[in-house]
Amino acid sequence: QVQLVQSGGGLVQPGGSLRLSCAASGFTLNNYVIGWFRQAPGKEREGVSCIGRSAGSSYYTDSVKGRFTISRDNAKNTAYLQMDSLKPEDTAVYYCMCRGEWGQGTQVTVSS
Repeated sequence: QVQLVQSGGGLVQPGGSLRLSCAASGFTLNNYVIGWFRQAPGKEREGVSCIGRSAGSSYYTDSVKGRFTISRDNAKNTAYLQMDSLKPEDTAVYYCMCRGEWGQGTQVTVSS
């Protein structure tokens, strides 16, 4: 069965860190581009970051540059989004996506 299973997320204070994971099954993650998206209440889903098949090729939306880091562990067939210096405006449901498959989403809440 082809699926992406997310983990991580939760509640964190401003300035804190979280790491999201996206584990693939049914296909090999390293053959594809992987993306992370987020959707805040009342807003459209937006792209946050993506990483190409080459680990050196990555993209970040301006609002997270310097704070978020995307990576992949091919041995574990898992992608990650390390989020540091979190801000309240980062609060959203985060989704990973690969080859048209979406993870189930995970809530990230940044609040004091």
